Amino acid sequence: MRTVNSLKELRTILRGYRREGKTIGLVPTMGNLHEGHISLVRKASEAADVVVTSIFVNPMQFGASEDLDTYPRTLDEDQRQLEAAGNTLVFAPGVEEIYPNGLVQQTKVIVPEVSDGHCGASRPGHFEGVATVVTMLFNMVQPDIAVFGEKDFQQLAVIRKLVRDLMIPVEVIGAPTIREDDGLAKSSRNGYLTDDERAIAPVVYQTLQESARKLSEGRTDFSALEQEANDALAAAGLRPDYFNIVNSVTLKPAMPEDTELTILVAAFLGTTRLIDNLSVTR
Repeated sequence: MRTVNSLKELRTILRGYRREGKTIGLVPTMGNLHEGHISLVRKASEAADVVVTSIFVNPMQFGASEDLDTYPRTLDEDQRQLEAAGNTLVFAPGVEEIYPNGLVQQTKVIVPEVSDGHCGASRPGHFEGVATVVTMLFNMVQPDIAVFGEKDFQQLAVIRKLVRDLMIPVEVIGAPTIREDDGLAKSSRNGYLTDDERAIAPVVYQTLQESARKLSEGRTDFSALEQEANDALAAAGLRPDYFNIVNSVTLKPAMPEDTELTILVAAFLGTTRLIDNLSVTR
């Protein structure tokens, strides 16, 4: 496995693979890798001959009061895990490589509708930053396939619309959420939790499961279900950001006639923001 930091070197190496007729897969990450990320790399290796994992903590997708400066940077350990997983190439650029003219002068990509609401409402500008850097990575790597985790359900919807609308020739593959034994979705930010908070955190998934059960039983009073879930989260010591039952495709509020539903949740536990989701077919 090789690690490169410059776009020039990345393109030189990938040009050689393409001459050999090899297909290329991309796994975009911000590093601090865990089993969830590694599952994306393994899935990419099933669909492509060469797997490129990018490690870049993207400042454009962080808000002014968010954890950009403290976000864990663990490149050495990330490289060890990726090599063990059979990754081919690591692209770990610095900020100046991606944004040589700074963020203010950078052209930005906006994906309407699916970026609105949910995390888009709670983190203004977040999906603009995601869409911009992913578009750049697609242009830099020119992959045949790209793998993203379903844990970030809204992000996956944003990227799929981005690819459709801009006619980017990349197959976007969603990979299932990887969970701890107690159901907590694996996340780099779980490391911020104290021991006491970590004991409470599985309530997020438990609340999703309880709401999914009620939906499967035929309940369509979605606002009441959302309030019940928010009450359950608050009673456990979390501070709900949102708990929304939506149409799985449009991410708009669910209607009684919808058959494919997704429950989206974000909640704070201490200073840590946890997100998760669960889909239901009725």
